[in-house]
Amino acid sequence: MTSPKKIFTCTKCDAQFPKWAGRCLGCGAWGTVEESKVNSQKSKVVESQTFDEKKLVDFNQISSENFQRTKLGLNEIDQIFGGGIVQGSITLIGGEPGIGKSTLVLQILKQLEGGETPPEPHLDKLGGFRASLLYISGEESAQQIKLRMDRLKYKANTLRFLAETNVEQICAAIRELKPKIAIIDSIQTIYSSDVESEAGNVGQIRACTVKLLEVAKTTNTPVIITGHVTKDGSVAGPKTLEHLVDVVIYLEGDKFHGYRILRSSKNRFGSTNEIGVLEMTAEGLIEVKDPTKAFLSSSSQDIPGSVISCFMEGTRAFLVEVQALVTPTVFGFPQRKTSGYDLNRLQMIAAVLFKRAGLNLGNQDIHLNIVGGFKVTEPAIDLAVAMAIMSALKNVAIAKNTIIIGELGLGGEVRVVSNIEKRIMEAEKLGFEKVIIPDVKINKTFKIQIQKAKSITELKLN
Repeated sequence: MTSPKKIFTCTKCDAQFPKWAGRCLGCGAWGTVEESKVNSQKSKVVESQTFDEKKLVDFNQISSENFQRTKLGLNEIDQIFGGGIVQGSITLIGGEPGIGKSTLVLQILKQLEGGETPPEPHLDKLGGFRASLLYISGEESAQQIKLRMDRLKYKANTLRFLAETNVEQICAAIRELKPKIAIIDSIQTIYSSDVESEAGNVGQIRACTVKLLEVAKTTNTPVIITGHVTKDGSVAGPKTLEHLVDVVIYLEGDKFHGYRILRSSKNRFGSTNEIGVLEMTAEGLIEVKDPTKAFLSSSSQDIPGSVISCFMEGTRAFLVEVQALVTPTVFGFPQRKTSGYDLNRLQMIAAVLFKRAGLNLGNQDIHLNIVGGFKVTEPAIDLAVAMAIMSALKNVAIAKNTIIIGELGLGGEVRVVSNIEKRIMEAEKLGFEKVIIPDVKINKTFKIQIQKAKSITELKLN
């Protein structure tokens, strides 16, 4: 028999080395490289002589009518889940510290309890109590969570709390209690006894997620876990964490402002094109019925550099205010700063304005802001960004009640965008009097004045 081969593994990032080192070359941590053994003998492949045909599944005999979802009663959250939380699914909610992840999961639990008339706790065969809802936290104590529940005016009747960080104990509790839903806050604080490393590293997060996924599928219990994000905004831990779970949701927005945006980057049971808009209040997160009116309620469009545009998120049209500020640079190199918009695209639009529209922006600083905390990636607001920069440079305000929609090409041409009629309909519904769009055929009749443009040089500020 071949003797075991020695390797050295970092307990923090799972990097492997042929010899011991005081410092891990992968993550840079000191004193984390330890000796481990692996058997170099190849496992023998045993060929099965018989095959059980009963394991084969015919899709024609499967009915999708039994596909159960649990609706929360909040449309903004339900549509992110694809119509409700699927039984036996595992969901990952990510967001920056202080953005409201813990508040969101408590809001979900509050909705599941039915608000003012929560359901009675269910009993097992022996008459013992079993929790309908289970909250597991490795970050906060029960007293800290109770303070948040009091702020949310959430009186829990069927919710029980478990302060545990060992994933084996957590899985045992879920199997025993079989709750209606299990919340785990957060995955970075959970550890597995099978992995010899500290909680929060790559190996621990992967192992814990696999165990939680198994218990969710076997008990048909929906599990929601929260996770921290890195500096670039992605969920901390291995990328395989997002591959393992069924749904990945990001809670975005400025924590110093009231509005929060729920955005799904993965959903095995629905579309990832939808977003939900919520507002953080003293009593928790509430859904915003008309996000466009909320974001435009304090619009200052009558000042230079302010333009209203429209972008699409899934099937929904959102009107948003684009603000630009152009000032003479005090350094040798002009500055380009953005908030909620791609910096590289702003530099491209500035180059187009310089070359095609004849605007001297080589000695001007440009600051661009998307009002309301939105992060817009759709090119449909390119023309609005260009007009906002032009308005700020010449210090001339664009006519009020005007909305500008269109993509800007490198030749200065205004390109067609999708769902143009739906965007015009949204602008007309909110009382806008004029809309500037690309030169495209409109099949419907609108009361709003429509101006078509083929190039950026055709547009005037007044």
